[in-house]
Amino acid sequence: MPTLDQLTAEDLRSAMVGFRDALQAHRAAINRLNVYPVPDGDTGTNMSLTLVAVCDELDDAAADMAATCKAVSHGSLMGARGNSGVILSQILRGLADGLREAEPADGAAVAAALASASVGAYGAVMRPVEGTILTVVREAAEAAEAAAADGADLLGVLEAARAAGGEALDRTPELLPVLADAGVVDAGGAGLLLLLDVLLHLTDGRPVPESTVPDAPDEVAHSTAAHGQLGGHDHDHEPGVADLRYEVMYFLEAPDESIPGFKELWATLGDSIVVVGGDGMWNCHIHTDDIGASIEAAVDVGRPRQIRVTDLMEQVEEERWVREADMAPAGPAHLDEPATTAVVAVSVGDGIRRIFHSLGVQRVVSGGQTMNPSTADLLEAVESAPADHVVILPNNKNIIPVAEQVDAHSTKSVHVVPTRSVVEAFASLIEYDPESPGPDNAKAMGDAAGAVVAGEVTRAVRDSSCDLGPIAEGDWLGISRDGIVGVGPDVASAAEQLLRRLITDDHELVTIIEGDGASSAVTRHITVWLEEHHPHVGAEVHHGGQPLYPYLFGVE
Repeated sequence: MPTLDQLTAEDLRSAMVGFRDALQAHRAAINRLNVYPVPDGDTGTNMSLTLVAVCDELDDAAADMAATCKAVSHGSLMGARGNSGVILSQILRGLADGLREAEPADGAAVAAALASASVGAYGAVMRPVEGTILTVVREAAEAAEAAAADGADLLGVLEAARAAGGEALDRTPELLPVLADAGVVDAGGAGLLLLLDVLLHLTDGRPVPESTVPDAPDEVAHSTAAHGQLGGHDHDHEPGVADLRYEVMYFLEAPDESIPGFKELWATLGDSIVVVGGDGMWNCHIHTDDIGASIEAAVDVGRPRQIRVTDLMEQVEEERWVREADMAPAGPAHLDEPATTAVVAVSVGDGIRRIFHSLGVQRVVSGGQTMNPSTADLLEAVESAPADHVVILPNNKNIIPVAEQVDAHSTKSVHVVPTRSVVEAFASLIEYDPESPGPDNAKAMGDAAGAVVAGEVTRAVRDSSCDLGPIAEGDWLGISRDGIVGVGPDVASAAEQLLRRLITDDHELVTIIEGDGASSAVTRHITVWLEEHHPHVGAEVHHGGQPLYPYLFGVE
């Protein structure tokens, strides 16, 4: 193919589509660049989903450069997912702003646009950290500008940017000890380089690097602790179980002049702060221990909407759950029989879905803790439920705010029982009475859910450490709401340590939900251990089929 010396609007569109496809292909590899020991890594997923939103916006935009750049800018702002997605959106917005008046764009224009992208990225982060995607975009932009100043053409500018960006990525472990300890480079920076790879492919046909890690259907991105955009994961302060617990994101409609004061207030409430946007619309992201104050800060200056709160101690993303559940058959026919109050629950596995139906749940919505169902998804289920009163069981903290928006959009009376796990939901359903009014059901079910203590067992994906000591790759971890409370060489030992922390003399029942990786032998070991150490506590075993967690526990 002939080498391009300018980029047209059509080329920019092709670059965004190619970048989307490259991120999708490399998603698993980017997700695995993670310094926390559990199966984490939502950086690749969030960057990929951000580009999906950009390409969707492009589908409806005119073909000229100005309209294309406007679509890239708006799509990335509105579709940004997670901290990495928000920072990437600002890079794309800076790039688009730099190219808006350049049609076609030569090497000098592309270099200036990369510089605009770098400035935008640094301006979006309250406390910029070197050794992250910020370093990679800055050094790539500086090299591009230097090449353009020396008279380089488009290909020369892109080659200089890619070479400098690659060197910056390789040096990220030198800038962040946490990366060096984990033996990884920064995930966001790795994802960004794919944009330059795609631009080089468009310019002179060189191949985009292929991923060496397959993006399998059961790929999971799972977070169980607050952790930074340093080092291969989706935030910007050093990781640790004791870090800020909640991720709060929302769109904020507010005057541009109010944002500096808003950001100053947010700086007192948390970390990993990214605020991007303009012209009255802002995408806001923070890690905090004070959810209420973080949202009230927005109310003081404007109107927050599409609020999402994620408990970083329990965050789970599992697209396979959603895909398989969407293909699952509908529930039993008797669940369509009219009732006074119906229940809508969020499900994370086929076995859990069956249990919900057996307990009387009329509608099950597919989703996990980061693959959240939307308000529209929940509303559709509520409207189809055979009752005028509906109780929603979100089963995760970051789905609760979405569920709480449904009532305002529904013709029915909607009540949210703020369940944070499926074991809480199971307990709440013991009190469900389909012939009682919604408020009565919500009160009784909420009280039952609140009495449950939850825990889970999963596996470490790399060496790390916690308050209990070192963690080796392959160790099994027992995790409660207090963080990692058990580390063992096998599932059974981690489960024992976890249950020792969860069970007190006041408890009477342990619900055991088996997932992928559970076995009858280990389940038997756990039940025998319970009989020996807590003979007054009964045990109920259910097959949930959830991935990554061989065992979920509910103690009540």
